Amino acid sequence: MAGAVRYLLDGEVREIRGADPTRTVLEHLREDLRRTGTKEGCAEGDCGACTVLVGELEGDGVAWRAVNACILFTPMIDGKALVTVESLGRETLHPAQQAMVSHHGSQCGFCTPGIVMSLYGRAIGARGTDAGVGEVLAGNLCRCTGYGPIVAAAQATPREAAPDVAGALRALRRETMLDISWDDPLHGAPRRWLAPRDLAELVRTALAHPEAIFVAGATDVGLWVTKQHRALGVIISLGEVAELKEVEAGSDAVRIGAGVRYVDALPALGALSPDLDALVRRLGSTQVRNSGTIGGNIANGSPIGDMPPALIALGATLVLRRGAATRTLPLEDFFLAYGRQDRQPGEFVEAMSVPRPAAGAIFKVFKLSKRFDQDISAVCGAFALQIEAGVVTAARIAFGGMAATPKRARACEAALIGKPWTSETVEAAAGALDQDFQPIGDMRASAAYRALAARNLLRKVLAETRTPTDLTRVLEWATHG
Repeated sequence: MAGAVRYLLDGEVREIRGADPTRTVLEHLREDLRRTGTKEGCAEGDCGACTVLVGELEGDGVAWRAVNACILFTPMIDGKALVTVESLGRETLHPAQQAMVSHHGSQCGFCTPGIVMSLYGRAIGARGTDAGVGEVLAGNLCRCTGYGPIVAAAQATPREAAPDVAGALRALRRETMLDISWDDPLHGAPRRWLAPRDLAELVRTALAHPEAIFVAGATDVGLWVTKQHRALGVIISLGEVAELKEVEAGSDAVRIGAGVRYVDALPALGALSPDLDALVRRLGSTQVRNSGTIGGNIANGSPIGDMPPALIALGATLVLRRGAATRTLPLEDFFLAYGRQDRQPGEFVEAMSVPRPAAGAIFKVFKLSKRFDQDISAVCGAFALQIEAGVVTAARIAFGGMAATPKRARACEAALIGKPWTSETVEAAAGALDQDFQPIGDMRASAAYRALAARNLLRKVLAETRTPTDLTRVLEWATHG
């Protein structure tokens, strides 16, 4: 057992003892180390002002990722390397900083340190920075200068070698579970952070603490603390379990461990469908995709999670484990009601299996949101169709944002199967969506908008089987530059 968090900062081993395990890295940096260059803007992983880089051992090297420090709990940097804006340009400006100055990319300066860290991540080839400047910057909000000067600064920042910290990180590696206990003086209840190092240890820990909260990337649970001010009890971290981080691409399906981050799942999912690639790239930001996991997106049961509709339409299944027992169930059956999933105490999501679309199948995913990048869906619709000789022979359709859980549109499917793929059939199936869903209105969209949008997305599927998609899709500028 070890009660201290040990990490590497600018070549020096740092240690955190006796702290609340739900204290964020941002709080540690600003309050303990007085590294106030890392800013707090939204406290929910949205604005990027708190962006830092975290490096962790991966094979023989180190994988660097830009992440949001405001929703990253301090135990999550145990055994890892941390780089903040103060790590750069100690005597002279770093090229990323100089580029921001030269191209007038900074005005009030509040967001600038986070932007500099994103540009630095791009310069060293950090994860998720290979798709273009726009995508790298989508998680950094700037309301002063606009993005033109910042994009110019990004393009002017030269590439460089990443910090060589592999040897130092190997020296920090633990072989036993990280176990942190902390007595909450305000709520009078202890908090405990347990970080198993392998699947067997995770199984034992989950059985011993069936009431525990599971945390993978904390992109959701982090907000429970920063926004809802919840006092969490026992937390089991999945972030160090190597078996949950595996991606296996088989001939019939892709198996993705529950601890695989979005950025690491992207190649396998993108190979299944260009629409899946586009969906994942719009889910959160680079910082969020570097932390969040697909397993977490599923396990939290959000009705507006973007991955479940797409995976349900593809016929994905879940593997759940409790002790030595595992069970498999269709993903759509995992969601029972709002905030309730088919998961027993001590049971956790181990992996999901995503079938490859059949040859000639039509698979479309559409996300509607107020912002193109990094926004919560108003409606997310996924459509998997097989059409033979002009007749729909199979259909799986699922929506998010239309009900209390991600849900299949079975009445709509029934109205399509066995019918000719025509405007008349699609109009009848669009009308059947009213049998499947009675959406509510909220700050993201009215009920009427959601109902109409769902019908229009089905019409769009028909349109895209008849016309080039460049006539129906938004130009993704973020993939360029």
